Amino acid sequence: MHSLAITLLTVSAAFAEDWPEWRGKGRTGEFREEGILDRFPSTGLKVTWRVPVRSSFAGPAVADGRVFVLDWTPAQTNRGTERVLALDEKTGKTLWTREWPANYTGLQGTYAIGPRATPTVDGDRVYVLGAMGALHCLRVTDGEILWSRDYVKDFGTNVPVWGMAAAPLIAGNRLICLAGGANNGKVIALDKMTGKEVWRALDSDSEPGYSPPVLIMAGGRQQLIQWHSTAIASLDPETGKTYWQQPWRINLALNPSTPVMSGLRLFFTAFYNGPMMLTLDSAKPAATLAWKGKSESEIDTDGLHSIIGTPVIDGDYLYGVDSYGQLRCLNARTGERIWETFAATGGVKARWATALIVKHKDRYFLNNDAGDLILARFTPKGYEELSRAFLIKPTSKPGNRREKEFVNWSHPAYANGHIVARNDEEIIRASLAR
Repeated sequence: MHSLAITLLTVSAAFAEDWPEWRGKGRTGEFREEGILDRFPSTGLKVTWRVPVRSSFAGPAVADGRVFVLDWTPAQTNRGTERVLALDEKTGKTLWTREWPANYTGLQGTYAIGPRATPTVDGDRVYVLGAMGALHCLRVTDGEILWSRDYVKDFGTNVPVWGMAAAPLIAGNRLICLAGGANNGKVIALDKMTGKEVWRALDSDSEPGYSPPVLIMAGGRQQLIQWHSTAIASLDPETGKTYWQQPWRINLALNPSTPVMSGLRLFFTAFYNGPMMLTLDSAKPAATLAWKGKSESEIDTDGLHSIIGTPVIDGDYLYGVDSYGQLRCLNARTGERIWETFAATGGVKARWATALIVKHKDRYFLNNDAGDLILARFTPKGYEELSRAFLIKPTSKPGNRREKEFVNWSHPAYANGHIVARNDEEIIRASLAR
């Protein structure tokens, strides 16, 4: 009987996993749970709840029975209110809300519709970042503000045109922020309990960009990888000391994709500049250039020029969505393109078309910007679509994505046998359980 209880607890633990930050635990973009369906029901996914929300690009985080999501309410020209909601994960009931004023003057108008960064949950605290750099540490149980910082007032940040988009990262007792601050404060580490500055790193001579920080283990050290507008930097997360930098000037600082690591490979992709693969040193914190793309055109692309979605590395192959919606396979060793298809993103070439990819065992979940959820396999031989269902209505204006009137660019959470997705009108939770 005792062994049976242990077995049941083990199965239960393997099935359930939270999604406490951007791209899930460890920012790896991987959904690890058992008991997930192989095909979507012909009638569509079972939606367990729907809750009205306001506009935002920020995806939800799920932790300890709660869903955290940000939104925005405009009041007058450029001014309005940013808000965080905590919902009961099982029922969608609102547990608490917290809001603060914001002025979006200076942001690109089409996209001035709310926060961009997914909340970061760490134990009894949740960290939320507004589009103009308002950073709050809240207690998860009741939303009480434990401390706050303002990137502009406290660090001298010049907010870039697409807003502050990089979700802060927990590294031990530090909260790592791509703050874009003055006085060599492009990256600033705060004491996660108090908000007090611990260290700052990287010069202030260029924009911070939009790529979130990630932690990796390589060369016998934990390394903080921060891709910014002029280089890829590896820092000591405890001290901010620079281990190495790989120069790479990004056109318009447009780099919202997240770095991807597999073995000693570390991959990056930008809309204009294309792909870059680094090889990490196994003995010390260092990296060398393995290969990079030949084209810096958004149209004539040789490799992978992603805009919003983050690609995946699977063995010796890369899979990701290119600048006009082409899902592509590349040889990870050389950058050579193996195949491409438009099937996942609508079947036609369209600027800034995208799909957000999450790995699950030997297959992938894709959320395309038309609101579809797709289950597929990628192999060097091609794209195999297993199932597709409409998930949520696209509601955001796409700007330069002229072919569609509305898109959905918010990354969902995959947690505890469900997908939690949002648009500018509602947030939903739908079952993925077999």
